[in-house]
Amino acid sequence: MASVVGLLDERELAARERVEGLREVADRVLAELAEAETEWQEWLIARQRVGEVLSAPRRRDADAGPAGEPFAPEPAPVPDAAPAENLIRPAQAAC
Repeated sequence: MASVVGLLDERELAARERVEGLREVADRVLAELAEAETEWQEWLIARQRVGEVLSAPRRRDADAGPAGEPFAPEPAPVPDAAPAENLIRPAQAAC
């Protein structure tokens, strides 16, 4: 007949082996979870960037008129010519 201490040792060893096996599984699962979370975050960033790009007015759309016709801006008014004395300053004589 086996001793009580021997039976306890066997069960303790089995329990310890089970715990170690489960820890290994948990470590693998946590590593896989970290990879999946990183990938998910990358997709969220990609979706956000695509949304920003699509929501920004495109140059081609901004230059189109109401019916999609090209927008022709009105020419800017030319300011009146300034008097010549304002444009040309006399050179100061060097002493």
